[in-house]
Amino acid sequence: MFKTYVPQEREPDWVVVDAEGQTLGRLASQIARVLRGKHKPDWTPNMATGDIVVVINAAKVRLTGSKPQTKVYTRYTGYQGGLKKVVAAEMLAHKPEKAIEHAVKGMLPKGPLGYCMFRRLKVYAGPTHPHQAQKPTKLEVK
Repeated sequence: MFKTYVPQEREPDWVVVDAEGQTLGRLASQIARVLRGKHKPDWTPNMATGDIVVVINAAKVRLTGSKPQTKVYTRYTGYQGGLKKVVAAEMLAHKPEKAIEHAVKGMLPKGPLGYCMFRRLKVYAGPTHPHQAQKPTKLEVK
């Protein structure tokens, strides 16, 4: 007779990630791992056991190769002819937060659990953030 261990709900930790000089995809996979909670020993796939991630210096993230000119972000407004296309270099110049959020969101599970995890991501273009009171720890991204 074995008993199944189910982790208890607890307060998530706060983690700060510095995106300066990091490659977008590798950074996003590390952030998604922390948001899901896979770095914790009590990780459970059907629970949001991850931490809250604060990303700073999003404007200094980089893309390799020819991706700044060839990668295209598309969205649809809902109206006829409303397909909007933005090149990655332009996205990083005007809204670098959206580029990181887009990359991380694609690596999280789809559905209510993934949406809950995505809401725990805070991205800021500059080096400052308004979450100093939570005393976040610094995460070293490889």
